Amino acid sequence: MMSAKEALDLAIEQDLDLVKIAPNAQPPVCKIMDYGKYCFEQDKREKEARKNQKVIDIKEIRMSSTIDTHDFQTKVNQGVKFLKGGDKLKVSVRFRKRSVAHPHLGEDLMNKYKEAVSEAGVVDKPIKMEGRSLVMFVSPKSTK
Repeated sequence: MMSAKEALDLAIEQDLDLVKIAPNAQPPVCKIMDYGKYCFEQDKREKEARKNQKVIDIKEIRMSSTIDTHDFQTKVNQGVKFLKGGDKLKVSVRFRKRSVAHPHLGEDLMNKYKEAVSEAGVVDKPIKMEGRSLVMFVSPKSTK
């Protein structure tokens, strides 16, 4: 244990900084260090961690329950492209007017879509009715 004045004199003598580690402790805990170098290394570590992060976007694909086969295939190709790019996918089937009375058509379409993109992704959240649309989330398959 040493007084604050002695510690400060020692830090100045070594051309370093006196940094309080635990100021609320009794007595306060201090450390003699090069604070500028410490801050630089901390920033460097944070920058490196940010560089290694992968930002995952959620792309949405909308279809109607009366979609034609070629249009459906185009939506499947788009979905596979998004999944291979590492993005998550929100697939929704919108029901308009009287088509709400036939949700089984939308479920069949969703199951067909799930089968079509099965080599690129796996279902995250299963098919669920939200308002006037069926929604399903698909995540890319992990490449291990």
